[in-house]
Amino acid sequence: MLRFCQRLALQSFDMAAVASQREDMHFPLNTAPDSPIRTGGEIPESPGQPAFSLRHSEPSQIPVLIAVPHAGRAYPGSLIERMRHPAYASLRLEDRYVDLLGEAVARETGAALLVAHAPRAMIDLNRAADDVDWEMFAGGRPAGLGSYTPGLRVRSGLGLIPRRLPGLGELWKHRHGQADLTARIDQIHAPYHQCLADSLAALRERWGAALLIDLHSMPPLTLRDGAPPPEFVVGDRFGAACHGALVGHCFGYFAQERRPAAHNRPYAGGYVLERHAAPQAGLHALQLEVDRSRYLDARLAEPGPGLAEVAALLSGLVRRLAREVAELGRTARADWAQAAE
Repeated sequence: MLRFCQRLALQSFDMAAVASQREDMHFPLNTAPDSPIRTGGEIPESPGQPAFSLRHSEPSQIPVLIAVPHAGRAYPGSLIERMRHPAYASLRLEDRYVDLLGEAVARETGAALLVAHAPRAMIDLNRAADDVDWEMFAGGRPAGLGSYTPGLRVRSGLGLIPRRLPGLGELWKHRHGQADLTARIDQIHAPYHQCLADSLAALRERWGAALLIDLHSMPPLTLRDGAPPPEFVVGDRFGAACHGALVGHCFGYFAQERRPAAHNRPYAGGYVLERHAAPQAGLHALQLEVDRSRYLDARLAEPGPGLAEVAALLSGLVRRLAREVAELGRTARADWAQAAE
């Protein structure tokens, strides 16, 4: 347990370590000065540890925000003590080191970057605040909750606070207290989503449209019908979260780069897209899943030799999408001006 705690402490977000690793990986760097970073929220039981950080420039360089909700590695010791098999469970829950991809792409393209440092084991930022499995809590379901019915994600064990994993079973030694849930929502979930909403609104104000790329990683997928498994999955909630032209540009780009990609299956996008996407109002959102074997080592545990290549590939995608989003914004503003005449 001590060795695991020490390892997690070393893995917690450290800007100097990230910069050093990026240099070792020979990432191409943006020639613009570093964007300012501000932090928000606070991880319960870790005084002074921010729940997330936002890197952005003023004025914004492109109308794109990359969000990374599942790569947090700032584990409080008290959380680790409550977990069964913490090393294995944390590895399974995390979008392992996908924040390094986001960091590299943001530096290269000028995109804004929102990274959650709170681990998914503590709270899942891609779930609604009421997506709770109340059987996990000592007091059970609150009396005033009404006719609440758990959703599919809760029933599968992956609600707001994850409960179980396939092949591993229950994640926790004891039931949680409702005060824990309240603190995590108030100090992590609510401020993260407010920051995300405010950042997208600011981009739309400047550009007329904005694009959120909700960045995740996935375990390697299997062959289907003899076709190579996708290295990337683009989710747009089956057309509800993003202008179709942007999705088309994604697949045109992946085809040009000869990278197999899939659309909405098996990942169509979750709560982040449901809450923040509003294409008719100029707020577009995509969930992008990246095959972990393409940028991690053979154990899918540490950064691998493919990290720089995938970062460069995603940087090209972001540049292409940024041009198209800016054009959507110009068109929208022209339409507004014409309607006002």
